[in-house]
Amino acid sequence: MQDLVAPALGTLALMAVGGYLLGSIPFGVVITRAAGAGDVRNIGSGNIGATNVLRTGRKDLALATLLLDAGKGAAALLIAKFMLGGASHSAELAGAIAGGAAFIGHLFPVWLKFKGGKGVATFFGLLIAAHWPLGLLAGATWLLVAFTLRYSSLAALIASFMAPVYAILTVPALGLPVGEPILLLAFVTAVLIWIRHHENIARLLKGAEPRIGAKKA
Repeated sequence: MQDLVAPALGTLALMAVGGYLLGSIPFGVVITRAAGAGDVRNIGSGNIGATNVLRTGRKDLALATLLLDAGKGAAALLIAKFMLGGASHSAELAGAIAGGAAFIGHLFPVWLKFKGGKGVATFFGLLIAAHWPLGLLAGATWLLVAFTLRYSSLAALIASFMAPVYAILTVPALGLPVGEPILLLAFVTAVLIWIRHHENIARLLKGAEPRIGAKKA
């Protein structure tokens, strides 16, 4: 059956490399420099993501960073799926590998000596592209926590923690084995987000984590 045909390892490797290189593009750094806002790595937390870009005082730059960081993960996943024919297990597997590689590229970009962001926007882009109900549920969770408690990091931690749960609830509707790569992608990326947020977790426990919109020297 077509759904059970495994793509060649060489094809998967090529998609992984392409996804990684796409995910490695540091849009936060590129956008802030191009706009004359300086190097975002020298501002606030030093992170290259949209939350730290917001600390420049430029909401437009933060929004652009958010959309582009999300878009690169989604693009890597969707391009790989398209190349493998769309709705099949092979396509989902290729999409998950390319999208996961893009996520890793954002965390460890070759262009910035492997010192990248925390992957939250790219994470949401991946989930929406992989299975939109999963992405919308995770995004709604982020918004609820962010707007009530005003902690971007806590919102990301809770949303990523819930993502595998939402995947278990929603992805089976796609049928197995088609949905298996999506379940795995949600789980692995969530674990990596928690690992990348270890400093934020420590600050949250100490009550020292800055709230959304706060400017840091």
